[in-house]
Amino acid sequence: MEQSTSEHAPQASGRGDQSGAPAALAEDTQEFLKALGSPTRQRIMMLFAQGAELSVGEIAERVGISQATASQQLALLRRGRVVTSRRAGKTVYYRADREGVLTALTDLRSYLLTCC
Repeated sequence: MEQSTSEHAPQASGRGDQSGAPAALAEDTQEFLKALGSPTRQRIMMLFAQGAELSVGEIAERVGISQATASQQLALLRRGRVVTSRRAGKTVYYRADREGVLTALTDLRSYLLTCC
């Protein structure tokens, strides 16, 4: 009988073993890395330089993608805690999530210092 992948994968808790080393990257950090893995999402992130806050339509126009594609990409960036959003009426505005990024980078640094 075939077992699911999750039964074989280490838990992504970010908690360390007895030596204090992280057993695996936290799930949020894994999502962070996935979020930054796309050239389109990387281009979107560059739009948020210097604290810019933009709507989905503005992002789509500047990157040259449809609003539907922009929404999908922004959802992945939100899941990775790379961007955050706020609603004003019917419009949703996005900006970089500095705290989410710093948290993921701290976790990633701890992990890399342990394994490498």
